[in-house]
Amino acid sequence: MVTLAPPTSTENGKFSATPTVPKVSTSTAPPNLQGATTPTEQQLLDNWLHIQSINLCRHAKSLRPFTKDEFGTGPTAPSEGHIEAVNRLIDKYRTQLIENARWVDAAAQAARREPTSDRLRLLLERKQKVGDQVLYLEGIWDFYFDMFVQRLSAFGERLRAIDRIAVGCYEKVYVGLGTAKPMPSLLPFSYADSGFSPYTIRRSVPMQKLRHNPNLFPLIVIPQHRLDNVWALSSVLHEVSHNLQADLGLWEIMPAQIYQRLTTEGQLPSDVAQVWARWHKEMMADMFALVLGGPAAVESLMDVVGRAPASTVQFNPMSAHPTPYLRTLINLILLKRLGFAQMAADLARVWQRLYPRITANDIPPAFSKTFYPAAEMVVDTMVFQPYPQFGNKSMAQIVDFGPAQLDIIQQAGRRLANGEDPGTIPVRLMISAARYALDSRLAKPQTITDNFYRILGRR
Repeated sequence: MVTLAPPTSTENGKFSATPTVPKVSTSTAPPNLQGATTPTEQQLLDNWLHIQSINLCRHAKSLRPFTKDEFGTGPTAPSEGHIEAVNRLIDKYRTQLIENARWVDAAAQAARREPTSDRLRLLLERKQKVGDQVLYLEGIWDFYFDMFVQRLSAFGERLRAIDRIAVGCYEKVYVGLGTAKPMPSLLPFSYADSGFSPYTIRRSVPMQKLRHNPNLFPLIVIPQHRLDNVWALSSVLHEVSHNLQADLGLWEIMPAQIYQRLTTEGQLPSDVAQVWARWHKEMMADMFALVLGGPAAVESLMDVVGRAPASTVQFNPMSAHPTPYLRTLINLILLKRLGFAQMAADLARVWQRLYPRITANDIPPAFSKTFYPAAEMVVDTMVFQPYPQFGNKSMAQIVDFGPAQLDIIQQAGRRLANGEDPGTIPVRLMISAARYALDSRLAKPQTITDNFYRILGRR
């Protein structure tokens, strides 16, 4: 009897470096089934055996690398770098998968020559093993295909605008660093989905949709309804900022810095300082978003977290997100530090009118009594203190925002409302310009949206 080596695989279709050999039964082999069937039955069996390897090999080969032009050739298309990164991941599995498909073909040919029970069972086992591997890779292939093909749809122009805003944020930060640090070659890539708020998936984070392979490049996921409301896209700045934090290595140091300063200089109890340290990721992304995009980041935050009191004021010390009611006030502290004291005071009063009654059942007195001095110290720690990751500068030094930038935003907002080119304004500030145009009733919402994408698309 011919012995056939099996494909290399593990559970759930994953690939293994060590082959696992399915054992053929050592019991007495059954008689050759070829002579026990009618010619018609034998032909049907032979046809079925023949087509198994054809189907599987063609399925495996269909999971081909993407070409650089199949998702368009204009500015909305994915970059060659993003496509090449995906193709490298696909090729990592595809080469071995096609090789393993040949073992199914070998088993099918052997079963056609001598269709014994052992050979038929071996074919079925191999077919399932390699079939699971095909489905494993197909999940990865489908994820990127669905994401890239959006660039051929009506979303393409809008997603390209989000990409440009993200790139503008990276350029501003990396150019402003006090040391030569190369910007990552694969910058955030955006795609549309359903849901309430944008979110991000950071570089190198294992993803379930990628069969737990590391994410190749930062992904910014935008609910499609947000793309219609460009003045609400400041939350995109927040998500981009999470990736900046990770790429610059700030996540590793910031919680310790916050905790140490609050417990030493601030003399806060350890349990209170631990809560503030636990909030570091979301607070830091908020701070980045505000200095990168301007006051619209605070107003957009209020849009998102301004919900029923039961949701907005309820304190949870174990959450990674600051209590929404307090989160807005933390951002207003930074807005004041940036030179907008009156605006910060006005927004604080508006916010407190929405939530006029905060009780001890909502926020513990031990936390609320120390909130303002602690928040001011935390904002200072994150934004105004130098760090090696910033080239021994502070965030406020590498991303400057003040009254001069607000003047640029307002001027751009007026031009945006009129459909005019806003000039040399950085792309990342266009969200605040759209918010200013809407708040000032300078144009209808749809006009602002249309002009926003048209202007960003041609710049």
